[in-house]
Amino acid sequence: MTALLYTVEAHDLHAHLLRVTLTIPEPAAQQTVSLPVWIPGSYLVREFSKNLQHLSARQGRRQVAVRQQDKCSWQIDCKTDEALTLRYEVYAFDNSVRTAWLDARRGFFNGTSLCLRVHGQEQRPHQLALQPVKGRPDWQAATGLTPVKTDKKGFGLYQAADYDELVDCPVELGTFWSGRFKACGIEHRFVVAGALPSFDGERLLADTQKICEAEIRFWHGQGAQAGRKAPHKNYLFMLNAVDDGYGGLEHRNSTALICSRRDLPRVAGSGEKKTGEGYTTLLGLISHEYFHTWNVKQLRPDAFARYDYTRENYTPLLWFFEGFTSYYDDLLLRRAGLIDDATYLQLLAKTINQVAQTPGRHVQTVAQASFDAWVKYYRQDENTPNATVSYYTKGALVALCLDLSLREESKDQGHSLDEVMRGLWQRCKAGPMREQDVLDELHTVTGRSWHKEIQAWVHSTAELPLARLLEAQGIRIHAEPGNLAQHLGLRHQDANGSVQVKAVLRGSAAEQAGFAAGDEWLGLEVGARGQLGHWRVHKLEDVPVLLGKERKALALVSRDKQLLRLPLTVPQQSTVWRLETTSGRSSAWPAA
Repeated sequence: MTALLYTVEAHDLHAHLLRVTLTIPEPAAQQTVSLPVWIPGSYLVREFSKNLQHLSARQGRRQVAVRQQDKCSWQIDCKTDEALTLRYEVYAFDNSVRTAWLDARRGFFNGTSLCLRVHGQEQRPHQLALQPVKGRPDWQAATGLTPVKTDKKGFGLYQAADYDELVDCPVELGTFWSGRFKACGIEHRFVVAGALPSFDGERLLADTQKICEAEIRFWHGQGAQAGRKAPHKNYLFMLNAVDDGYGGLEHRNSTALICSRRDLPRVAGSGEKKTGEGYTTLLGLISHEYFHTWNVKQLRPDAFARYDYTRENYTPLLWFFEGFTSYYDDLLLRRAGLIDDATYLQLLAKTINQVAQTPGRHVQTVAQASFDAWVKYYRQDENTPNATVSYYTKGALVALCLDLSLREESKDQGHSLDEVMRGLWQRCKAGPMREQDVLDELHTVTGRSWHKEIQAWVHSTAELPLARLLEAQGIRIHAEPGNLAQHLGLRHQDANGSVQVKAVLRGSAAEQAGFAAGDEWLGLEVGARGQLGHWRVHKLEDVPVLLGKERKALALVSRDKQLLRLPLTVPQQSTVWRLETTSGRSSAWPAA
């Protein structure tokens, strides 16, 4: 079967234009093509077609009319016995992991932003031809697609089995750093764009290798055959290091990552050798996206058995696929020996505190949060913390509750969530999964129903039994005073010499005083009628200094260029959790 061929060239670096030539060997009489409206793994309609321009069609020497049908699809009347050639340009100026980017320093694209879907021919083989970049002899190309005929720099012809595979293998272009390692016999490559000269690539490779080996063995056992059982035969990490950024997007045998340059490891003599908080966060991101190779790219919601690229694909199961992945990303750093128990518990406490400081957890279940991701999680505004809960963070805590419950109930048998995850992999044949499959596997492992727990933890807004389960594992919980923003219940940014209010939490002291998102907090009047002073506030940390022992004051706020005096009462305290292990504890968790 003749393949569809997409030829991609960097047409104009300074205009940020990629040019695509699509050859359809056997078009339909009325051939429809379309560009996806979303990219799997990022649950928002992004309207990629807005960046497509100058679409034209030819058969031989004959120009063929192209009729636009809607915002993202076009129809061409064709002769069925002659190849159809489409040419178009894509504006690429989104420096994220989700779309496409091109400038004089670097190029990157996802197939969902670039490759028109040929309706009726999605299951045919698809090929991608990457053209060398004119005037950039030092540029390279990297992708997870299977090479057919490529040069030493990675330019040339690549093969995909179908359209899904084509658009699930992003492409990196530029003068990136590159390194390789093997994990359980599987070839891995890491490419990094934008790194500082002090970047310690060897350390990044060594630490990533530990993560990959830990996760392969998590899913496939400790034996020598583990790597052969993995769903991928090679893997590519693509990291874009920028001044300020963070994120990742999983793919079948690759991932696109973005991080701050300051978070990369540095060679000896250029700074601290020990793992800093930023680097730990980056390792957690790597761990998260790699775990998705199994949990969402293979084992996946039944609603994603076949992606519909034309509209939202709804599922209530992101609490499992994103939340459980979030639970394991830091846990597997601990098991890989990259962090210790104390650091792991710090990360866990951070997650617990994030959920506890989100009033939306009383409004929305974590299953509802998953279903509403398209309109709530990915369209956040000033009311987001009051109206929704993150299926990442609360989903991770649901996984924690299941794991610790299994461990507590079966001390003699040694059951854990690990066993359930591997059982689901087998039960669902590394494919579509339903919530009922989770319940069935839990019953298989333990011999009892877990419907009550799933109902309470996933389908209600009840508080999770975290304290009880952690204490049973020998984890001591300390309730400590939070910071002033937590006391007041607001989220802010100190900028331009004042406090910029970004969000006001439901039921908080800030809400009771009358603060609103968008307010600019300028000053304080302390004491009755301000007898203790009228003070300018430049940043939030000024407030406790100005208040002293006083708990009440008038906050001077600018809203829509009007000055307001808001009666503020500062609560006595708010608390956050700090976790630590007790001496003499017998539990092997979280190390095993």
